[in-house]
Amino acid sequence: MAMQNRSDSNASGRLMLIERDQAQAHLVAETLAQCLEPNTSITVVAGGEPAAALLRETSFDIVLADLSSLDDLARHSDDAVLRLVRLAQGALLVALSDGVSVSAAVGAMRAGAHDYVAKPINGPSMAARIGELAQRHGKCHSLGIEARGKAGTSNFGGFIGASSAMQFVYEQIGRISTSSAPVFITGESGTGKDVCAEALHEMGHRAGKRLVAINCAAIPRDLMESELFGVARGAFTGAHEDRKGAAELADGGTLFLDEIGEMDLSLQAKLLRFLQTGMLSRVGEGAVRRVDVRVICATNRNPMQLIAEKKFREDLFYRLHVLPIHLPPLRQRPTDIIVLARHFLARYAAEEHKRFTGYSFEVGNMLSAAEWPGNVRQLQNLVRRLVVMFDGGEITAEMLSAADIETSGMSRVPEAAPHEERRPAILPMWQQEQRIIEDAIASFGGNVSLAAAALEISPSTIYRKRQGWAELASAS
Repeated sequence: MAMQNRSDSNASGRLMLIERDQAQAHLVAETLAQCLEPNTSITVVAGGEPAAALLRETSFDIVLADLSSLDDLARHSDDAVLRLVRLAQGALLVALSDGVSVSAAVGAMRAGAHDYVAKPINGPSMAARIGELAQRHGKCHSLGIEARGKAGTSNFGGFIGASSAMQFVYEQIGRISTSSAPVFITGESGTGKDVCAEALHEMGHRAGKRLVAINCAAIPRDLMESELFGVARGAFTGAHEDRKGAAELADGGTLFLDEIGEMDLSLQAKLLRFLQTGMLSRVGEGAVRRVDVRVICATNRNPMQLIAEKKFREDLFYRLHVLPIHLPPLRQRPTDIIVLARHFLARYAAEEHKRFTGYSFEVGNMLSAAEWPGNVRQLQNLVRRLVVMFDGGEITAEMLSAADIETSGMSRVPEAAPHEERRPAILPMWQQEQRIIEDAIASFGGNVSLAAAALEISPSTIYRKRQGWAELASAS
């Protein structure tokens, strides 16, 4: 017998909950009702057979199915899930369980479930998961279901990716964007430090003002001070007029100092004074000007190593290092690689007026397995090269090998001669362990608890190891 929790006359999203325990069903339904969009219709059924009967008559956008409530539909829960998938006609199917049996979860996913969630259900987390699934499978419009906030999103402030590593970055940006305190961004080249700075600016209260970026590595040392603080007319040969520097141009907004580790020590002292007082003087001018800016800086180098080598002032570091953000390299977010590759393919195909249908399965595996020393920028360049070099259709392994000129590890390994001994590359133990754990998390759609259960370790162990890997990456 179906039980309607909300009127669905104006519902833009339909959700079915299959739960035999009536008390549990009411609790879950009420919890979800408080966290999902108001126009979501929730229907509760007590077992697999009534659910199947209702699915034959009515279409649903998402089905939450307690595995223990499906034994009237089939002998094994994965058989029941398979029947539901066939009856649901494209609905997103999430398997629910008490979390004891990992094999049941794996069976449900293999049978066609889009996700698995362990009980008890946390309303906000479940709503966020539904929002993520809706985005991933292109059902945001039909569902009308979204989590409150930005958890689970695959597009955030210019970033592309829904991996757990990027979700953590998104949460950090969301929390600190409204502050005026300095932000210190670290990460390898090509990880998106400039994108991060733009997101922080656009989401904060200074968004109506300017974001002025200055690359400390691209400007000669003798010109850096005037570029940063401005110059007065007649200060030196060629200074024919007063000119504002980046700090003044950003007044009321954000000053982004990229590659801060390359700044000359003498200028670091003047930057420190500016941060302490909010006052600056243009080169060749005695007047002091007050400027209100939020400072965001970034570097691809290890700041502690720079301090140890006397190349960066320790007092300046701690003045800037108030709100740190570390951007993970692409190899630590493998589930995002194909998502990014598809995004770039669609973008550059449109620019070049070509039609590509996507990537072959083999190419997807090759892209995901590559190390990507140049990170997102390297992937972006490769996809653009593919679009320019070829006319369209599906990207094949042969096309990828022809376009890969950067030795990113994607080329096929040639067959060894009979007399040659092929020795496999041996990775350090921590890197092998990291790949195993990240692959397990990716296999379960970012669900750390389920991945931990499959690996027979605790979730806290995974979180601790991830923190250690982040510190290793920051120190490298």
